[in-house]
Amino acid sequence: MKVTATPSQKPSSKSARTVSGEKPSLEATPLTEAIELLFFAYRDFISEPDRILVEYDFGRAHHRVVHFVGRHPGITVAELLNILRITKQSLARVLKQLIERGFIEQETGKQDRRQRLLYLTKAGLELEERLAEPQRTRVAAALEKAGPQAATAWRTVLLALVNENDRPEVERLIAANPKRQD
Repeated sequence: MKVTATPSQKPSSKSARTVSGEKPSLEATPLTEAIELLFFAYRDFISEPDRILVEYDFGRAHHRVVHFVGRHPGITVAELLNILRITKQSLARVLKQLIERGFIEQETGKQDRRQRLLYLTKAGLELEERLAEPQRTRVAAALEKAGPQAATAWRTVLLALVNENDRPEVERLIAANPKRQD
């Protein structure tokens, strides 16, 4: 299937109308469908973790922090900021809550004492597992249903959606056994 993007026209300040007087809608093209499927898939992919996060009075930023600290034990705050692309203030608030509630612990860097190295605690590991399990189950079921080449196609499409300059770092981060750069 060949999907091409067409440039949007500049929206006018007046409400657009069709010849029949109805407001127009976006054309249902394969590209529009792909975008909508991404919206719906993401909505459902995060729905169960969102319900779990409510129990802790946490949000999606907490989930992302727990995930990446779990995947990269000893990650620095600077590295986490680079991955999440949120403000230092936002990360500080989320980390403060996770540390105070016993889900993350921090250690001072051995080589650079200014660094704070982050690790999940036992409670943090349990929370990470609770959040990830329904997502792993959902993705595994979808890939199984899609067939034997689905995992390769999924990875190819999602990696292509990542900004080209970021792809090498993303590939390093998602590797089965990520290597720490100390």
